[in-house]
Amino acid sequence: MKSYAIAAALLVCAAQAGAEAEVGIARDMPKVTVESASGPVVIERIQDPAHEISGEWARTSRPCPDFCIQPFTPAPGVATIGELELIALLQDPDAVVIDSRTPDWFEGGTIPGAINIPYTYVIDELAQLGCEPDFDGWDCAQAKRVALFCNGIWCGQSPTAIRNMIGAGYPPERIFYYRGGMQVWRLLGLTVTGGG
Repeated sequence: MKSYAIAAALLVCAAQAGAEAEVGIARDMPKVTVESASGPVVIERIQDPAHEISGEWARTSRPCPDFCIQPFTPAPGVATIGELELIALLQDPDAVVIDSRTPDWFEGGTIPGAINIPYTYVIDELAQLGCEPDFDGWDCAQAKRVALFCNGIWCGQSPTAIRNMIGAGYPPERIFYYRGGMQVWRLLGLTVTGGG
């Protein structure tokens, strides 16, 4: 009987410790600070372990076309990355993280530190990314490392932008694709700036 009381007490203590534990990003990364156009922003996860996504971001099925599941790699030579790699790029002052969605989606909330270059005119903005215009189109010998994302694995906006960039001469090895996009970012309870 005494061993049951001890076991019960240990379970209560473990439950209390778990309830007080921080919901971190990774074991050695409780939160990070990144620079954005409006100043430093802390990226962390929502601290409520009972939090659930709802509304548009909780939808599991969308008609295909237009919302077809995207390939893991949008183009040869492009690396597909996860959240930790994206956070590392957000902290790198020489890298650019691009929200390739249309402005209405960007204004509804984005990943802190990302800039909005919609997929519809990414080629027009290659100068922001280290390319120089030349007679044949673009010279991207000094292209920056970039990561692109959109709404999630069913969104074709960033894969389209990536393929267009490569077609214009952007080196694929300098492009990273965050396939999870806003849906997975929100699913993990990570900080979103702007909109709701």
